[in-house]
Amino acid sequence: MKTNVQIAQNLGFIKAKEGTIIPVEEIHKLRNDKILILSTGAQGEPNAGLMKMINGEHRQIKIQPTDTVVLSSSVIPGNEKSVQVVKDNLSRQGALVYHSALIDIHSSGHAPKDDLKLVMKLINPKFLVPVHGYYFMRAANARSAQEVGIPKENAILMDNGQVAELTKDGFKVTHEEVPAFYVMVDGLGVGDVEEVVLRDRRALAQEGMVVIILTVDREKGKLLKSPDIISRGFIYLKENQEVLEGIRKRLRALLGRLPAHQSIDADYLKTIIRDQVGQFLYNETRRRPMILPVIIEI
Repeated sequence: MKTNVQIAQNLGFIKAKEGTIIPVEEIHKLRNDKILILSTGAQGEPNAGLMKMINGEHRQIKIQPTDTVVLSSSVIPGNEKSVQVVKDNLSRQGALVYHSALIDIHSSGHAPKDDLKLVMKLINPKFLVPVHGYYFMRAANARSAQEVGIPKENAILMDNGQVAELTKDGFKVTHEEVPAFYVMVDGLGVGDVEEVVLRDRRALAQEGMVVIILTVDREKGKLLKSPDIISRGFIYLKENQEVLEGIRKRLRALLGRLPAHQSIDADYLKTIIRDQVGQFLYNETRRRPMILPVIIEI
């Protein structure tokens, strides 16, 4: 923001008397009702100036009950919650808040069509590739390029991941593509989280999990003790004893049907447990938790 203000002053777009624009370190020399502060942070960015003022972390500025705060930008989709937190916390400290939903004070941070066309005229590029925006917005920029004399074939629209070859006299979109999607950062790993891992995490978050621990005789395949059942994020077992006993009943019946005096196939047994216990739990709760059987052979 400081850089933009300085550029605007140098170009003559901002004409202020000497002493009108002052460093933030000097505001204590003036009365509060003589100060207008331009700040970043209308979208609730945690490290922006406004949020530091609200949280009492700014070195020079604190929110006062007599302050009036004008949020001149509209809310960017996805930032509704953080912007609401800003407005709530300003109001808690006694400030009067104005925003674009109350009065027409919206000030866009984007250049209008005429300004974009002016830039195109000043630069006069041979090729123009609109970037950073929805496709239909970039298509509108391409049409604006034609209005200032750039040939239609030289106003090129590309999608994420496409590769272009630039030469001295040409610009060609190739058939090559590069990965251009979201990259999952997980701890120290970057981009190494597979779809199956994300699927399991979604299942755990939505339905929870049930761990079933069976201690069985390796040779006879018989249950040696009552199954241990652990639930996380699914049901509170102490208040659902009927469901718990229903699981144990089905486990005993399942193991009772295994051929006697025959070693068990742990992988096969785990699959049967997942299927039968999963169906039972769905019938009882209409939920499908992740079921993790653990077979301890003795």
